[in-house]
Amino acid sequence: MNVQLAGLLVYSAALILLGLWIGRRVRTTADFFVAGRRLGPGLLFSTMLAANIGAGSTVGAASLGYRDGLSAWWWVGSAGLGSLVLAFWIGPAIRRVAAAHDLRTVGDFLELRYGRSVRATIALLLWCGTLAILAGQLIAVAWILNVIIGIPKWSGCLIGGGVMTVYFAAGGLVTSAWVNVVELIVKLTGFLIALPIAFHDVGGWAGLHAATAARAGFWNFAHGGPSGVVYLAMLGPAFIISPGLLQKIYGARDDRVVRIGVGLNGAVLLVYAFFPAFLGMIARALHPGLPSNDLALPTLLMRNMPPLVGSLGLAALFSAEISAADAILFMLSTSLSQDLYRRFVNPSAADATVLRVARWAAVAGGAAGVLLAIVSETIIGTLSIFYTLLSVSLFVPVMAGLYWRRAGTPEALASIAAGIGCLVVVQLVTGGAGFGPLTPALLGLIASCAGFVMVLAARRGNGRRREAGIGI
Repeated sequence: MNVQLAGLLVYSAALILLGLWIGRRVRTTADFFVAGRRLGPGLLFSTMLAANIGAGSTVGAASLGYRDGLSAWWWVGSAGLGSLVLAFWIGPAIRRVAAAHDLRTVGDFLELRYGRSVRATIALLLWCGTLAILAGQLIAVAWILNVIIGIPKWSGCLIGGGVMTVYFAAGGLVTSAWVNVVELIVKLTGFLIALPIAFHDVGGWAGLHAATAARAGFWNFAHGGPSGVVYLAMLGPAFIISPGLLQKIYGARDDRVVRIGVGLNGAVLLVYAFFPAFLGMIARALHPGLPSNDLALPTLLMRNMPPLVGSLGLAALFSAEISAADAILFMLSTSLSQDLYRRFVNPSAADATVLRVARWAAVAGGAAGVLLAIVSETIIGTLSIFYTLLSVSLFVPVMAGLYWRRAGTPEALASIAAGIGCLVVVQLVTGGAGFGPLTPALLGLIASCAGFVMVLAARRGNGRRREAGIGI
């Protein structure tokens, strides 16, 4: 057994034991769903950042850096910009609504503003997208284990899914928040140590530039290959209204906690975004012939780091994927138990029954994510499905629900239908390429806004005609 494998096994066991120990204190759905609304700025910061630094922000972003160069910054940087909007604008507002009405999920908020039909529509869409992003995290775990010990992808997906499901199902948000503190320390320490060593191996800035200068657009910050500022349309809105992130904000004590915790998370993401991009670029210089871009970061940590540093770096990667996966499982299990079971299947269910359903939903969601990960191909591909779906279906209803009192069920449903419809058409017609800078995600978001405004205008026009006695 090599050093890296032994380290990951010990670390995985420690995460499971910590989760089970904390989970003993969870007795109600309020604890499981929103941590009793007692999270302070430190815990909120750690659980938000741990959720945001996952497969896409590590293995995925490094693979983009390997393929496209410096413009890979925008994959994580867009999440940081969206997080700042969430911290100082959307987050405090939705936390106050959640606390006033005892909301547990984003579905609760949508029903409060628009009714059961909108809640059910969004829940169905997000269940599909949520499984896609969960699969993306588990694919990253599989690549890590493949590089370390050569096990097949399906085995790696099973191992990662098992660790994450056990400790999350024990205690929900309470367990995740405390386990995420440990995971965050490990992942940030690992990347802070690995980056300077990798730069030294490639010969510093001069060596990296010399090895990659021939690649067109590799050092273009705004645009290189498919990567660049275009990610802002897909990822910025998604990180403002992601149900998994909003439900963590529901657990905050007050608005100050949201501004500090989520704001620090956004600031760290803006700086951290350079780390995977540069590590991917260095991997391109040192290992230009990898069979998959997704192998860039695991290969760099395994082949170019001293054993102990490589072990820490791989543990950091493992932490990143598992912590993001538990955030997705949190979103899926709470939605299934609260938005489906308690609202539509058994409205009179006792609190203990809903808690039990949430835990079993976590197990079922983890199993489904593992199966999807086994049959999916790339990390960025699966994550893009989720982020795009999230942006075009949920952004406009959530924003309008907070700030536009006249918005009703017809406007929300029209917004969802227009956004998803446009996204599907553009995706099929262009093969996912869009029309120049107009990506499928951006066009879907524009269509979502247009559908909302058109129905709102039509309803107001009908109202004025009725008041004037026209058409009666």
